[in-house]
Amino acid sequence: MPLLDVFGISASGLTASRLWLDITANNIANLQTAGRPNDPLNPAYRRKVPVFAEKLRQALDSPPGQPSFNAAGVSVAAVVEDPSPPRLVYEPSHPLADPNTGYVAYPNINIANEMVSMIAATRAYEANVTVLNAAKDMALRALEIGRG
Repeated sequence: MPLLDVFGISASGLTASRLWLDITANNIANLQTAGRPNDPLNPAYRRKVPVFAEKLRQALDSPPGQPSFNAAGVSVAAVVEDPSPPRLVYEPSHPLADPNTGYVAYPNINIANEMVSMIAATRAYEANVTVLNAAKDMALRALEIGRG
């Protein structure tokens, strides 16, 4: 694998980790966004989750007729909504409360899950930065060898 490919793979990981962190922050920001139960005009916010996919590149050194693939990073295939139902809280005085039941729909967000997602996204980002720095150090040392 050429050394410059490592930079591209790490960059795609950094981009994916940053998007994951942005989505997690958006979920936390909407933790108290209320909606009316069973009302399509005032729905409760739904937790969003990124779906990652491996980017592949066809390898040039594969035998004819047998394609093989090398990893070329990660991409975000989609951002999907968590299908779990909204959290219903009995608040009859809330302006968005269902007039018949008195329940308000809050997002299906668990703060503990969001904190775990945030830590995982941060760790993935740090790992990609470490790989990027290691590849940069290797490239600089290779240039020093050529310098004499």
